[in-house]
Amino acid sequence: MGVFIQLVVDGLSTGSIYAALALAIVLVNQSTGLINFAQGGLAVLSAYIAYTFTQWGVPLILAILLAVAVSFVLGGLIERFLIRRFEGGDPDTAVVVTIGLLTLATGVCAWIWGYNNRQFPSLFSLDSVNILGATVSVRSLGTILAIVVIMGLLQVLFLGTKLGLALRAVAVNPRSSALSGLPVGRLLMVGWGLAAALGAVAGALVAPQLTLTPGMMDTALVYALAAVIIGGLNSPIGAVVAAWGIGVLENLAAVYVPFIGHDLKIAVPFILIFVILIVRPQGLFGRKVVVRV
Repeated sequence: MGVFIQLVVDGLSTGSIYAALALAIVLVNQSTGLINFAQGGLAVLSAYIAYTFTQWGVPLILAILLAVAVSFVLGGLIERFLIRRFEGGDPDTAVVVTIGLLTLATGVCAWIWGYNNRQFPSLFSLDSVNILGATVSVRSLGTILAIVVIMGLLQVLFLGTKLGLALRAVAVNPRSSALSGLPVGRLLMVGWGLAAALGAVAGALVAPQLTLTPGMMDTALVYALAAVIIGGLNSPIGAVVAAWGIGVLENLAAVYVPFIGHDLKIAVPFILIFVILIVRPQGLFGRKVVVRV
């Protein structure tokens, strides 16, 4: 039982890494209608910015807040001067642009800070606690709790505020939103800014558990996209639950399913995607999109 609990807790901790990035992907999709493949690269860039502030002697909390502010502005500028040129056209073109932006962000990080591993300070204690025979780090518990709080805030934003409703309206139909008097351009900038700010928080949570490198989020981005597909593109709760499920099932399958083991556990999320797309294409928590013709 102790081993099982340890695997579940470790899976939740790993899943929280995927969830942090998945929430940012859901946010930009809900506010702009796009899937932002550059979210991982922007999160790494934000983590490096926070790291630089700490090297200048700025306290960690303040350094993260400054990185969040810088990321918000950067996200808005990216939408205004890059993404907006491709909005309203072929969605596939905008997706390719975000992939190019991912490569650019990774390259900028490598050019400025190099490829050497850097240790990012942790927001939470490195001590461990014993829960039902399982050893759990306080940092893992803190990360899980932070993801729950962020998930709740996003739900409140999109379902309980005028800003969230306006962002969703612009993502669904920008032309009708403009005719209704909504400032579409500014709202799109705010959506990208919020997603970049959330990416900064994700980077600050993930970097201490990994090592800060330009490619830190590459693998996490794949799992985050899997979580978004499984949980639903329009559901923050679904993205988090799916990310936790992927982390837990991976660990359990690696130990309890002999033919999978640790070498093939990466196939678990792709098997889940295959099953979910057949049974419920909109995701476990997603909503069906109804189009009038």
